Amino acid sequence: MSQNNIASQLVLKGTTTIGVVCKDGVILASDTRVTMGYYVAHKAGKKVYKIDDHIGMTIAGTVADAQRVVDILIANAHLYKINMNRPMPISSAARLVANLLFNNRFIPLATQVLVGGIDDTGSHVYNLDPYGSLTEEKMVSTGSGSPIAYGILEDKYKEGQSIIETLPMITRAVNAAMKRDVASGNNYNIIVIDDHGYKELTDEEKAKLLNAGS
Repeated sequence: MSQNNIASQLVLKGTTTIGVVCKDGVILASDTRVTMGYYVAHKAGKKVYKIDDHIGMTIAGTVADAQRVVDILIANAHLYKINMNRPMPISSAARLVANLLFNNRFIPLATQVLVGGIDDTGSHVYNLDPYGSLTEEKMVSTGSGSPIAYGILEDKYKEGQSIIETLPMITRAVNAAMKRDVASGNNYNIIVIDDHGYKELTDEEKAKLLNAGS
């Protein structure tokens, strides 16, 4: 099997991640199960990362490859803020990741990522595959649990909704994927990025949202 096919298959073997654009910010979510084939290697893996106060990133695929991309983006976001005296635009962060993945296309970094956040131009979520293809989305899910998550997202998502209106739907989508996809499960993280910055929801907040969305 070629390196390209291997990268594509690895990205599909685990995880559910979600990114959604709202009128007042962005929501990023993921499950926490880390798998090696049918073996659950970790029950509380981190799959949503804070890049800066206004940018977050989700990962799916090979953990080592994904963490390398996260580290490079964090460093460059901080350097951009120092050199330009302003936060890195979301489109610039996504383009930097796209260039990194494309430059490694012959030995691909086996990861699919979502880069999302809020800047002067509004709320944005970008979807990137292992070869650097870049698309801006209003609502997107990646990983092996994404077909299940899409069943809820495509039915319930409406453009122009607020974060508060959208959160119960996101919680329900992640929860459904965890129940039906063997490589997703254990727990989930939900991140909100708005004018107040980057915030991870508590277990109590997630439980209330799940009840509200049921």
